[in-house]
Amino acid sequence: MSGYGNANAADGGELVDIDTLRPADSPRLAGQDPDHVRMLAESDAALPPILVDRRTMRVVDGMHRLGAMTLRGARQIAVRFFDGPADAAFLAAVRENIAHGLPLSRADREAAVVRIIGSLPDLSDRSIAVVCGVSHRTVAGIRSRATGQGTQLHARTGLDGRVRPIDSAAGRRAAEELLHARPGASLREIARAAGVAPNTVRDVRARMARGQDPVPTGRPRGGPRTGTSRGKASAAGHADVDIHSVLLNMKRDPTIRFTDAGRKLLHWLDVHAANVDSWPDLIEVIPPYHAGSAAAVARRYARVWDAIADRLDSQPAQIRTEPPIAQ
Repeated sequence: MSGYGNANAADGGELVDIDTLRPADSPRLAGQDPDHVRMLAESDAALPPILVDRRTMRVVDGMHRLGAMTLRGARQIAVRFFDGPADAAFLAAVRENIAHGLPLSRADREAAVVRIIGSLPDLSDRSIAVVCGVSHRTVAGIRSRATGQGTQLHARTGLDGRVRPIDSAAGRRAAEELLHARPGASLREIARAAGVAPNTVRDVRARMARGQDPVPTGRPRGGPRTGTSRGKASAAGHADVDIHSVLLNMKRDPTIRFTDAGRKLLHWLDVHAANVDSWPDLIEVIPPYHAGSAAAVARRYARVWDAIADRLDSQPAQIRTEPPIAQ
């Protein structure tokens, strides 16, 4: 057992005595699956550290692994500690069980939704859906049945702890008024007061500077790009581009799809196109302590995309011809 303990400690776990741990407040309605515990116990694999609430020493995630280590005769197990309130610990338990290991049943997930709505009623439908592995429509339906409240009236709280207005237009209007009233305030100050993200304030300010309505009439767009002047002009000219139609035309072009590099490019673009409209939902799953790192990665990706766009914009006009007819 010492080999297992050392391996897990090297993976970031801290060894603790098994008899100091308390059972999990598990989202599994039927409790642990004894067959799964035995399978883990009989395997030769080093099991990942379990997650434990530091305040209570209650297992947040990993009861099957704890049972397996007990069957192996271990006295210690590697843990990662969770620091936070009980409501947040249950969110973490559901999220961890959705992400790996023995899947939660549909009944387990829906029961978790009911519990989270009861303990954290201001948490947005989409945030709960991401945690529980269901659709936001399912959460809205459960909320309506559980509370008689079909919608959240004024604002929602994301998993990052930020409160955002349900009506994004209202938040943009509030930011516009605050920018007029407090021109020297920082983006973050305006964002906190208006209940929107700093990037939204940046976009509102840029639209105001261009004499545009702060509320886009079409699909929501991000703030101005940070490339060359030519790249910025191109971005403005293609702000409403239909991404899916453009990709469909590129897929039909034999000069792209009949080469390995072309297929790789199409796959790369496809992956990003699938998420282009859902990024507000995706970022809500990122906990505050990872926000800075995730933002740094996002900015790195943005610089790469800017470089690609600028290189394409710099191509001579004569080679920008219509694509050949697909065969």
